[in-house]
Amino acid sequence: MPSSFQGFQAYISVLTRVADLLCILGAGWLAYWARFDSFWIRSENYLNALIVGSLLVLIVLPNFGIYKSWRGQLRLTLLAKLMVAYALVGAVMTTLFFFTKLGADFSRLWLLYWTSTAAGLSIALRLLVYPVLNRVRRRGRNRRRLLLIGDAHSCSTAIRHLRKVPIAGFDPDRVIVIGDDPAMELSGVRYEAYQKDSPIDHDEDEVWICLPLSKGEIVKEIQSALSLSTANVRYMPDMRDFRLINHSVSDVAGLYLLDLSCTPMTGFNAFLKALEDRLIAGAILLLISPLMIILAVGVRLSSPGPIFYRQERVSWNGKPFMMLKFRSMPVDVEKNGVQWGGAGSAKKTTPFGAFIRRTSLDELPQFINVLKGDMSIVGPRPERTVFVDQFKHEIPGYMQKHMVKAGITGWAQINGWRGDTDLQRRIECDLWYIENWSLWLDLKIIFLTVFKGFVNPNAY
Repeated sequence: MPSSFQGFQAYISVLTRVADLLCILGAGWLAYWARFDSFWIRSENYLNALIVGSLLVLIVLPNFGIYKSWRGQLRLTLLAKLMVAYALVGAVMTTLFFFTKLGADFSRLWLLYWTSTAAGLSIALRLLVYPVLNRVRRRGRNRRRLLLIGDAHSCSTAIRHLRKVPIAGFDPDRVIVIGDDPAMELSGVRYEAYQKDSPIDHDEDEVWICLPLSKGEIVKEIQSALSLSTANVRYMPDMRDFRLINHSVSDVAGLYLLDLSCTPMTGFNAFLKALEDRLIAGAILLLISPLMIILAVGVRLSSPGPIFYRQERVSWNGKPFMMLKFRSMPVDVEKNGVQWGGAGSAKKTTPFGAFIRRTSLDELPQFINVLKGDMSIVGPRPERTVFVDQFKHEIPGYMQKHMVKAGITGWAQINGWRGDTDLQRRIECDLWYIENWSLWLDLKIIFLTVFKGFVNPNAY
């Protein structure tokens, strides 16, 4: 049964890719019909664009994890990934038209109709299929029976989580308990004690080994006892005592590594983040250039000295860089050294400086840092080197926030944790952002910054 299930999963994956390919082709035809009122695509340029767009879909969508198994996971995330993936396809097509000087040969409305319709068709396809799949699973079909082997706490935790998500399609059937702790017995599950040096016979579809990493020898022993099993065997390590950041399993040169704390900014993610930063920062700088000229004049008239304030901060991998701000303080205010907090006090800022701090307008030059590659638009706020050296010994997980580039705005900022607020809570928000990073989350934070991030009672 397990092998037939894997074959079914592979068949579904291929079928889904074909369906998405048909969606992009069908959407291109519908867009042409809507734009030019012609049932047939007579232009060779548009036919070639359809071929290129189809190839892009086959390349881009897999990199967003669209075709992996989403059993037991939040499917709203999948729909968001689909929208972002098709938006990226549209952006790449627009870029290709620009650099090949073919933009004049194509209708911009057609491109917009095409990508939005393709995304809509792909999403509609899944909205139609998933309720059917969920109904099938609720009726007891396309489900997987589980055998859990491990300590009582880990196995009971796994069972409770699976029961909260019945549409995941996993049914805990039996638990083999290791250790002396009493099993937290749950109804509908058979419990039995582990027998050392005895083969484990089972008819369940999957076996999950639920033990802490410290029990590695027992895990190896259980694997040996399951040597005759043809079912999927998975290891669910108990990570209660670990601080995990972007955890997963990696295959490096044929070695399997359990990632405990890793940056999400590698490979395609790094490219996507860089593209996001450059495109948005460039567009914003063009839009706000008149405002920046006005602010520059205001800084110069408010007090003598340079317009920009340059300060060494720490970003990705703990590397320092010079962060730009509009100067809001007299030039000699820090001649006796810097202190944590209180930067927005009237004694330190000019009247105009206090205004641009309260409204976060002093931060606008940091879009130049983004274009240079020193910062991202979204990420943990950078701190001065002297305070990093202090806080890394005082705040658990503090240095892990440097696993991504520092940002102009971030999850902590839109939740009010900025200025002289609880540093521990800010770090918790930063680490949550790194663990849950996605392009969709970045766009959400940018959107919320417009309403929550600029004027804030904790801004200084």
